[in-house]
Amino acid sequence: MSKYLTCAEAADVLNTPERFVRRLIDERRIEFHHFGRHVRISSTVLAEYIEASRVEPITLNYGLGRNAA
Repeated sequence: MSKYLTCAEAADVLNTPERFVRRLIDERRIEFHHFGRHVRISSTVLAEYIEASRVEPITLNYGLGRNAA
């Protein structure tokens, strides 16, 4: 069973303001749970969100292998 994080704890993991996490929840961009009035995010879901947000670097070919004109 994974640990459930508060919005403040999730913001600490993401190194962002708590408002960012609350906006993710409001916009339904991340899965969350309601326990009464309390909103919690599973640590597993947060890890999946982090991985899904990963952007791969691009490699540029600066003309290597071209013949000089």
